[in-house]
Amino acid sequence: MTRGVARLHGGHQLTLLEGTRELFPALIAAMDAAQTLVHFETYIFDFTGSGAELAEALLRAARRGVQTCVAVDGLGTGAAPRQWQQRFAEAGVQWRVYSPVNALGLLLPTRWRRLHRKLCVVDGQVAFCGGINVLDDFHDPSWGRLDAPRLDFAVRVTGPLVADAQQTVALLWRRLQAVHDLRRREPLQAVQDLLQHGGGRGEAMAHGSAGARAALLLRDNLRHRKHIERAYLKAIGAAHHEVVIANAYFIPGRKLRNALVRAARRGVRVQLLLQGRYEYFMQYHASRPVYGLLMEAGVEIHEYAPSFLHAKVAVIDGHWATVGSSNLDPLSLLLAREANVVIQDKAFAQQLRDRLLRAMREEGKRMEPTHHGRRPWPQRCKESLAMFVMRLALLVTGKRY
Repeated sequence: MTRGVARLHGGHQLTLLEGTRELFPALIAAMDAAQTLVHFETYIFDFTGSGAELAEALLRAARRGVQTCVAVDGLGTGAAPRQWQQRFAEAGVQWRVYSPVNALGLLLPTRWRRLHRKLCVVDGQVAFCGGINVLDDFHDPSWGRLDAPRLDFAVRVTGPLVADAQQTVALLWRRLQAVHDLRRREPLQAVQDLLQHGGGRGEAMAHGSAGARAALLLRDNLRHRKHIERAYLKAIGAAHHEVVIANAYFIPGRKLRNALVRAARRGVRVQLLLQGRYEYFMQYHASRPVYGLLMEAGVEIHEYAPSFLHAKVAVIDGHWATVGSSNLDPLSLLLAREANVVIQDKAFAQQLRDRLLRAMREEGKRMEPTHHGRRPWPQRCKESLAMFVMRLALLVTGKRY
C-alpha cells in the first residue's frame, strides 16, 4: 500500500448527490431528524435562495436543543449577515470562522491556508462529504444568476468512516472554540476546549455491516499533507482500462501529469472533464499550458461550459471512485484543508461514471490538439502570467509543486 493512503473498510451505505437540489434536501432531512449534534463545515455559506433553506434547518435543530456547530472559512464566507447572526445567536447556532482575513492579513502567506472541505456529521450516524458549498445552484456571488446549475457532487455516507468524520470535525471545532475563548480573554476555558475529548453529545458509529468499501481522506498541513494526492496517484498508476476525472481547477503537478501520461501511453483511456467557462484568472489560464502535453500522450480533454464546473470527482476502471472538495491544483493539494471520500464499489462508481460521460457527451466540448496549439499570443501571454504568479506565490509560501 502506498505510504499515507488510508485503508478502505466495508460496511458503508452510499448515496451520490448531484448539486444542491439533491444535497440540500438530504442535509435538511438529516438535520430535522437530529437528536444531539450537528457539525457542519463549508468554505462558502451564502444565504441566497436555497442556502437560506439550509440555514433554517440549522435554526430548527438548535431550537430543539441539538448542539449545532457551523464552521466557515474566513475568505470564502467571513461574517454572516447581521440578521442571520442575530437569529443564529437567539436559537443557539454556534458560528465560528476559520482564519478570518482582512486586506493586510491576505499579504501573509500563513493566512493563505483555507478551510475548503465540505463536511457534515449528524449524531455521529450519518456524514456528508463533497465539493458543494452552501450556494444555490443557480446563484453565484460574483456572476449573479446562472442560466444552468453548476455541476458538483457530494456523497451521503453511513458506516465506519462516519466515526473518522466525527473525529475530524470535532478536532477542528475544539481549536476554533479555543481561539474564540482566547479572544474573549478566557484562557482557562480555551485550554479545556483543546483538551476535551469527543465532539459533543453525539456518539460516532464505529462499525457497519456488509456494504461498500470506503475511507475518508484528509489534507492538512500536519499529518495528512499528501494523502489525497497519493490516493489519486496510486489509483491512476494501477488503472488498466479507464480513468475519468472531473475537476474544476486542474493544474496538475509533475507527478500527477506523469501518471496521466503514463496511463494513456500504456493504453488506458484517460478522459478529463475540465472547466470551460471563465471564472477566475489564475485557475482558468494557469491550467491551459499543460493541456498540450496531455493531449499529445492521448489524453482526452472535454471542457464543460453550460455553467460553472465545480466537481472534484473521479472514477477509475469502473470500481474505484472519489468524491470530495480537493481540486487538483496547488492551493488544494498544498495549502487548503480538504476532505475526499474514496470508494471501492462498482454500483456507485458506475452511477458517477455514467453522469460524467453524459456531461462530456452532451454538455461538454472536446478540445482538439491542433486548435489548442494555435492559441493566439495574447492568450498565451495570460497563461504565462498566471503560471508565473502561481509559482511565485508557492515560492513565497515555501511550497514546491
